[in-house]
Amino acid sequence: MSTTAPPTPSAPAREENRTARLITNGMDPAKVIVAVSLGVGLAQDNRITGTLWAVEAVVFAAVIPLLLIERGKRAGKWDDRHVGQVQRRKALIPAIMASVATGIGGMLLLDAPRQMVALAAAMVATLAVILVPTSLWDWKISVHTAVAGGALTMLALTWGPLVWAAYPLVAVIAWSRISLRDHTPAQTLAGALAGTLTAGVVFAALAS
Repeated sequence: MSTTAPPTPSAPAREENRTARLITNGMDPAKVIVAVSLGVGLAQDNRITGTLWAVEAVVFAAVIPLLLIERGKRAGKWDDRHVGQVQRRKALIPAIMASVATGIGGMLLLDAPRQMVALAAAMVATLAVILVPTSLWDWKISVHTAVAGGALTMLALTWGPLVWAAYPLVAVIAWSRISLRDHTPAQTLAGALAGTLTAGVVFAALAS
């Protein structure tokens, strides 16, 4: 009985996969959260304290979630840091929300600038929106595009409309997720819309 070996990917296909992986890893949610936190922090009247609050946001919204993900990898709960399994996301997303909410509590207790509190609140709200279809329909919205869309929206509201010129980066990230077959086009679009609209509304409402 003979078996047929799977086709070897062509050189262009391998290059596309490599490029997609570089984009996915280079613009993952943790890195984007660092960028948007620093962007909003540097817009504060006192840039030094604004930066310190940005660091606090990064700890609770990026560092602690990464530690949770790494711990899950070591325990064999998921294969990589992007946590592709829908069932695992149902447990991970609430844990990340709890971490960010703890950071918000510290901000309120220590009288952080309104924009920094709004930034963290927008992150929690976006995760809540993503969690609904994940929990109810096992539909895996792209966190990559949600975080990127939300981050650019908050930076545009903070620094001005010229930031919108960078929005095509969300489409580039979406391409990488689709190319790697981690998401469908609909899931990346849903993520971008969820992040852009949710973060935009929450940030605008709380930051002013």
